Amino acid sequence: MSDPSDLSRRERQIMDAVYSLGEATVKTIPDPPTSMSVRRLIHILVEKGQGKGREVSYRPRKAKAEAGQSALQGVLETFFGGSLENAVVTHLVASKKGISAAERKRLMAMIEQSKKEGN
Repeated sequence: MSDPSDLSRRERQIMDAVYSLGEATVKTIPDPPTSMSVRRLIHILVEKGQGKGREVSYRPRKAKAEAGQSALQGVLETFFGGSLENAVVTHLVASKKGISAAERKRLMAMIEQSKKEGN
C-alpha cells in the first residue's frame, strides 16, 4: 500500500470524502470537476493501494483510525515540528469554544494513564 503523502491534492480530497462517508460512489464525492475525472482518480487510488471496490462503490483500504493517525502524524511533523504539545496549545488557543469540563477530565485521565504506562 502506498504512503498517503504520495497522493495529489485532489486524491487526498477524494480519500477524505471516502473516509468521511465510509463508502462512496462517484456521485457522492463532493465538488467533482466531472464524473469521469472522479472515476479516473478512484481508479488511480485503487491502483495505488489506497482503496478497494469497483466503479460503483469505493471503500478505503485502511481503517479510518489508522488513516487518521497517519494524517495526524503528518500534520504534527509538517506544522508543529513533531510536537504534540505545540499542536494542542495551538488548537486550544485558536478554538473559540474551548474544551468542556468533561473533555478536560477525560484528557487528564488519559494523561495520567499514559504516565502510569511510562509513555
